[in-house]
Amino acid sequence: MNTRIFGVELADELRGIVREPAALFFSVLMPVGFFALFVSLFGKFSAGGISAGTTMIATFGAFGVISVVLMNPGIGVASDRERGWLRAKRVSAVPIGVTLAAKVVAALPYAAGVLVSMTAVAAVTGSLSAPAPVLLRILFVLMLGALPFALLSLAIGFQVGAGAAAAVLNAILIPSAVVSGLWMPLEIMPAFFRDIARFLPTYHLSELARAQLTGGAVLSHVLALLGFAIIAAVLAAVSYRHARS
Repeated sequence: MNTRIFGVELADELRGIVREPAALFFSVLMPVGFFALFVSLFGKFSAGGISAGTTMIATFGAFGVISVVLMNPGIGVASDRERGWLRAKRVSAVPIGVTLAAKVVAALPYAAGVLVSMTAVAAVTGSLSAPAPVLLRILFVLMLGALPFALLSLAIGFQVGAGAAAAVLNAILIPSAVVSGLWMPLEIMPAFFRDIARFLPTYHLSELARAQLTGGAVLSHVLALLGFAIIAAVLAAVSYRHARS
């Protein structure tokens, strides 16, 4: 029964993302557009035998996936709250957990679409130099590692309205992407950016994806993302209780 209900909720959420033009633009179209611009300019440069375009699949890919899972659940929850969604769910036969899970899962196909689009752009521009198994590992790591950001998104969606949610989420996303080196390598940015980046989950997700290309260490990045997931889950639970009160 719950599986069937989840399927109905999921289908509705998949359509709902398309109906949210702000979320669709900022979380899907903007990351792919930025990637296309940067990869056309710098994609064919090489470092350590890996083309910049391939490295950008990990770094810009992290930005793209985070954009989707950070923007969409939160804006959707905030919009539903303004329409009386929480009150309706209290008397609905659909468990609230099923609806929230559908909101999170619905973002994943769009996130995968962003990564596939970026990979296609890199291939078309001749700057893709990684085999398919490595690219699939990057996709898996980014999709799984981005899920804690969905919890943070829900926490914010339970606190503010739809318009404010988009502003708050973008205020989190854009600065953290810049400081974490998701757009430009940290090596060419001010030194204090590198000091700040180590405390940001965006940086750790990007580095975890890059490790699939370079064979670098992953444990510290995994632990950092697990810690962030716990904090985001607590914030989401507290925010939900606050929204119900």
